[in-house]
Amino acid sequence: MAGIADFLDSLIGGFDLLCYCLAIGSLFWGLFVLRPWQSNDKYTDDLLQKTVALLYKGGFWLAAAQLFKIILKIWLMTAVLERWPFPEFAGTTQFIVGMVRTLLTVLLATYCYGYLRHNPTSKKHWITAGILALPMIISGAWLVHGAGRFENQIALMSLTVIHQLAAAAWIGGIFQLLTLWLLRKRKQVPAELWPILLKKFFVFGIASVAMILLSGLPIALLYIDTWDGLIGTGYGNLLLVKISLMSIALGFAWLNKNAVLDYGFSGNHHTLNNRVPYYIEAETFVLVTLLFTAASLASQPPAIDVPSLTASWQEVVNTFHPQIPQTSSPMHTDLLAGEAGRVAIIGQVPSMAATEWSNYNHNIAGIFLTVMSFFAMLFYVKKPGFEKFKYWPLGFVGLGIFLFFRSDAESWPLGPLGFWESTFNNGEILQHRIATLLVLVLGVFELTARITKNPNSKLPYVFPLLAAFGGLMLLTHSHVGFQAKSAFLIQVGHTTMGIFSLVLACGRWLELKLDKPGSDIAGFISVAALFQIGLILMFYREPLY
Repeated sequence: MAGIADFLDSLIGGFDLLCYCLAIGSLFWGLFVLRPWQSNDKYTDDLLQKTVALLYKGGFWLAAAQLFKIILKIWLMTAVLERWPFPEFAGTTQFIVGMVRTLLTVLLATYCYGYLRHNPTSKKHWITAGILALPMIISGAWLVHGAGRFENQIALMSLTVIHQLAAAAWIGGIFQLLTLWLLRKRKQVPAELWPILLKKFFVFGIASVAMILLSGLPIALLYIDTWDGLIGTGYGNLLLVKISLMSIALGFAWLNKNAVLDYGFSGNHHTLNNRVPYYIEAETFVLVTLLFTAASLASQPPAIDVPSLTASWQEVVNTFHPQIPQTSSPMHTDLLAGEAGRVAIIGQVPSMAATEWSNYNHNIAGIFLTVMSFFAMLFYVKKPGFEKFKYWPLGFVGLGIFLFFRSDAESWPLGPLGFWESTFNNGEILQHRIATLLVLVLGVFELTARITKNPNSKLPYVFPLLAAFGGLMLLTHSHVGFQAKSAFLIQVGHTTMGIFSLVLACGRWLELKLDKPGSDIAGFISVAALFQIGLILMFYREPLY
């Protein structure tokens, strides 16, 4: 069961940040964007109740996530130490501050549920909620990297809290915009509120993004002291992923801003109502993934602390060097003979058979993806006879079957370890099992959706949702803190594919939502991202050191 605990630990941090953004972002939305005490009955009760509901629900979920994180730590320590970790763990900063933050969050959520919910236009209750949130926000400073530093400790703790606050303001506001659009579609708010609040939020959003950058830059400079540290460490790599995801999200924000400005000049609401909501949905995919990436980043030691484990930029670039795919596999018996060296706690030395087995698996998977995505791109060319390429998702089914037998050779069905034993006692194998299932489901559902063409079916939306989840898994995949350089170089491929998986998800989502020509462009970008993932896998090579 330690494998499950380890896997959940890599995800609960992202969920914790997500709930934090819901609670604090909703509080900021009410205090600085809505300001309902000045509305003159402009806002409907439905809008105010939804706003407050996201606040207190986010708070209760945040408290539960914080408590669950502590339980997981106890679970993991018990499994590793083979004894109950108390009373020693009870005296640690992580346990004490975690429990205090849980109680403070419950207090905030309870106040919002008991008082603000019944008086959502009361300035007094909104300000009181803000005051109650303040100690909870400050307590988070003792749960970040900076709290464990000897140098610049106060500055790093303060900057990190500001960084989190700014991110919560932006991302929480995006969640509120999605809620606003749903209410507008149901005619539960006046239609004119949509452009008004969009315009108000963009001013607030620009300030939030500026604060994210101003607080994040000095943190990065203090934790990363060389270019190799930025490119050649797990911390630097995930920071680059964060920057990439933020750039994509800002691209969607730019499209939304242009639509609002165009509406202000021309009064044409077509883009505002038929594209902007779906850009915001795609932006939400990106921002949620960014939060989970930030949680993974928090589990990495700063680059400045691991100079001996830092790869050079040449070594990182070399991992993407084109080369002939390996199409022959070593014998299974040769692989198992070298497993003891690969899984050793000290001095891990993968056998040549293990390296070639992994190369073969990745390269064949890459061939599957490049071939099927090539045919998918031909389908989007829309030439006579090319419509037959709509069956391209069938390649996912073949890939899923291949991965089922090949992904973890030391476990069932090929290896000596049983299915349940290997799944629940190894976090990496558990993630591989989930990934294999995702690939199979992706193929079956997407093929069915493209064949049936039912305009009322929700089946087509399964593909982008699962692709987004797959990208999220790649970005949180087995990120060991003080990992060997070879393990980091493998991680680089995972994170790059994670970004392209997110582009794949956003493209397919927008293809289903947008009108033409935007839908066709988004669809082509989606399968082009899949093609890039295939190339990364097809040229993949395990590091030999």
